[in-house]
Amino acid sequence: MVVGCGIIRMRLHGCRSLKGKRKIIKSMIGRIRNTFNVSVAEIDLNDMYQSAEVGFVLVGNNKAVVNSKVDKVLNFAEGMGLAEIVNSEIEIIQL
Repeated sequence: MVVGCGIIRMRLHGCRSLKGKRKIIKSMIGRIRNTFNVSVAEIDLNDMYQSAEVGFVLVGNNKAVVNSKVDKVLNFAEGMGLAEIVNSEIEIIQL
């Protein structure tokens, strides 16, 4: 079993309230979840309305496929253009 984990830290320009942040993050999470069938959630920076941290996890049986999907999720999140990606981390764990 291979587990792929990723964290995306982003800056939300022009966001002036937590309500506006929630709208952007929910949209991003929903699109990633529906496109790639991965588990996604906002994991940190909940009270800061111009920053967000989103984590995602996926499981598979082939390391190359999992690594490819993790990269595609990161590229998809950046390509959406909803927020500026400041930092991203990935980890592939083989059990």
